[in-house]
Amino acid sequence: MPDNVSLTSQSNPSSRSVFPRGPSFTLEDFSSRDFIVKEFIEALSDSAISNRRSAAPPPGGNQLFDPKPLIRTFEHAQRRLGELSGDLEIRENELSAAVRRAEAQHSQNITTLGRKLKQTIESFQQLDTSFNGAGAGAGFSASDTGATGNMAVETGRRLEELDRQRRRALDAHFLLECWDNVSNRGDIALLESLRRSGTGEAKVRSAQIARQLLRISQRLDPKNWNDSGAKSSSTYGDESIDSDSNEPANEMKPNTREILEKFSETLEKDLLKQFDDFYRKANFEGMRDCATVLQDFNGGASVVALFVNQHQFFIDRSQLLTEEVGGDPEAWEKLADPDAEPLKVEPSLQSLIDEVKAIVQEESAIIRRAFPYYEQVLGKFLQRVFQQSIQQRLEMVLEKANSISSLAFLRSLQSSRGYISALVDDLKVHGLTEHPDPISAQTALLLDQQLEDLFVPYFVGSSYIEREKRTLEELYTSLLFKFTTFHARRKKAATTFMASLSKSGTELLSSSRDAYISRLESSEFSATQRKVLLQLAGLGESSDLTKLPEIKLMEEDGLPSVACAKQMLKWLAEGVGRGLELSVSSETPKDMLALLGLLLSIMGEGYIEVSLEAALESATSQESGKAEPDLSYLPAVQNTIAIANLMVMCINTLLIPLATSSLTVRREMEKKTTLITMRIEEKINTIEQKVIDAALAWVSKLLSSQKKNDFRPKEGDNAAWLEKLQTPTCGSVCTFLARVHNAIVTSISSSGSNLCQLLTEIALGTRNLLLEHFKRFAVNGPGGLMVTKDMTQYTDLLKSWAIDEQVKGMSGALDVLLEVGSLFVIGSEALRERVRGGAASGTSGRSESNNSGRGPGEAGLSVQEVRAYVSKREDSNTAAMQTVLNTL
Repeated sequence: MPDNVSLTSQSNPSSRSVFPRGPSFTLEDFSSRDFIVKEFIEALSDSAISNRRSAAPPPGGNQLFDPKPLIRTFEHAQRRLGELSGDLEIRENELSAAVRRAEAQHSQNITTLGRKLKQTIESFQQLDTSFNGAGAGAGFSASDTGATGNMAVETGRRLEELDRQRRRALDAHFLLECWDNVSNRGDIALLESLRRSGTGEAKVRSAQIARQLLRISQRLDPKNWNDSGAKSSSTYGDESIDSDSNEPANEMKPNTREILEKFSETLEKDLLKQFDDFYRKANFEGMRDCATVLQDFNGGASVVALFVNQHQFFIDRSQLLTEEVGGDPEAWEKLADPDAEPLKVEPSLQSLIDEVKAIVQEESAIIRRAFPYYEQVLGKFLQRVFQQSIQQRLEMVLEKANSISSLAFLRSLQSSRGYISALVDDLKVHGLTEHPDPISAQTALLLDQQLEDLFVPYFVGSSYIEREKRTLEELYTSLLFKFTTFHARRKKAATTFMASLSKSGTELLSSSRDAYISRLESSEFSATQRKVLLQLAGLGESSDLTKLPEIKLMEEDGLPSVACAKQMLKWLAEGVGRGLELSVSSETPKDMLALLGLLLSIMGEGYIEVSLEAALESATSQESGKAEPDLSYLPAVQNTIAIANLMVMCINTLLIPLATSSLTVRREMEKKTTLITMRIEEKINTIEQKVIDAALAWVSKLLSSQKKNDFRPKEGDNAAWLEKLQTPTCGSVCTFLARVHNAIVTSISSSGSNLCQLLTEIALGTRNLLLEHFKRFAVNGPGGLMVTKDMTQYTDLLKSWAIDEQVKGMSGALDVLLEVGSLFVIGSEALRERVRGGAASGTSGRSESNNSGRGPGEAGLSVQEVRAYVSKREDSNTAAMQTVLNTL
């Protein structure tokens, strides 16, 4: 509630009443904008409660609620509100009556004015009719009246022409009089009196006459205008006298040039001083008069220079611009950290730009009112603001950022460009001298040009993209330092093993560390940048290169990391976004090509291909089959595949689409991407083939350990053989295959087709090895059961894998193993029926002797294969079996 509302009880100190009086208020208390009903009610309640609390509490403890004070207070307030409502109604009636009287008076005035306007229009029409010949009843004919009107118009035109001639004659007379005084006596009293008359029109005329006198002086007094001092051959101004002249030839004449130039200088100084006085007094009309005179006198250059150079903004900022760029050191270090979010524009530059925005918008209104040629003055003011104030501070900020790190420079360049671009956009939206209308095309073009001129030095040629590439290359090299060192040591140890025996791994690491540190010691790296790069390289955070610890490489340092690749791509995306914001659009395809070359060189060749080469080297070393293959390199291959997918996805979604405007560059980028993708896929296929070869080689070695009597148990061992689920060789093969399957499944993603194809090839290779394996063993009756058990174990294991459905499905290639197992246990009659069924279906009747002649999903056996397996049975020499074999 307002402070003037009185809701407290009024009491007379001399005569105090037993009951407190109610609150007192008037209509003014409710007319305030700050009046709030809730606070008004609370104030009434508080006044009643305070009176109730003043009484002593009952001896029983808590005070009981007494509503009587509240009731009295609100009753009094209600009575008072009723009284005020009556007063308000009386005042409202009075005001309504006054409004009705004013409306009646207004209506009467409108009627009177309308009648007078109608009379005026009729009088004007009568006058117009009399001039145009329409009033035939006035005593003249239509032709006579028209002639009279035309005569009046012609008379007016001639009078105007005579007035102009008279003015020109007066001006010429005054000009000749002034020249006579100046050339003969050196007197400019007439011009001085005209200048000191005080009116703007007189000053304009004095400036015009002074300029005309200067031109006359150039023609009639060439001696004073000739720098060489030679006599002029002109008709005017010759020192010789005519025959009728009584003046001596050697009489000295006044220097008209010097006299007129001094007067012009005095006139200009006077006008400039007067303009400055008007500016300090905010007299815009006076400023406009002075600017008009000076524009007519010398083009207005001096008054524009005065307005711009003496502006308080440039005076106040002249000292601030020389101050060093400070700021929080932690903020500068964060600006150099590639993983930290880029900060906003530097505070001192931001403050300057904000002030420029306010000053330009404010001064544009003054310029519009103070100058007749305001757009030209605004252009000079904007040029001074951009080329002096903003450019000087921008250069200091970028110089400071460059002393921190190359990345800090690029980020500062981006934020500064964005903030200044926002300033230009805000000024365009404001309209400046055209406010609130849209800004003029000339001023908008000037603002765009000033913005571009500020950043031209930083985008000359390919300087910007080269700096981006150099910055990314430094970050990538530092991030991959341990990875590169690890694999450099591996390659050196692998290629020159004897030399590596004489040179320890520690010396190799020290040499790599020293080479990297020597590079950082160059003058192009600042202390902060060295610290960031060393931190990325895992060599510590100290900027003192002499106190760095020795390198300790582990196996993890040589493994590819998806997180590391994402970090590299994030830096690349930031650089691309910065380039789109800063560089010229026509150069974007070339910039994308340059960044693509950097990415393919460092990530594609130096990271992905090196990782694949290391995995390929490990896979090649296990081809001999002398030991069980170690597939621990497969997780690295899977990470490498993921990194390659990320790289190609980034190229296809980020870099190549930005080069669409140039078909040649786009094709070149696609060609480079395709070539490196093919190399990576070829290496991956080679590694997977090495995995298949190593696994099958070890399976073959395990099968070669099968004993000849494993499938010819003796009669006394029948019970023991029946209890066995598989032979020891089958158990070792299944255990190895299970380990291979687990290693592949946990290492290779199931999202693509690589996992299925790899397991399918191993399953088919194992199947072929088993088919050939059981052709070499003689099998008796109990041994046939073991063959069946082994085949069942192999089939169940391979079918449990996520392989091609055509291979593990019904009548697939793996079912041949079960069929082979059954050939060793069924009797001659059953075998004959089996052969007949196969011949009828076209399965056993094929003449292919090579497994390659059968498709991957075909489960049947050829005639030669059936004969080979049946001939290994001990009962193959019996008459019944010979009959079956003869039918094949």
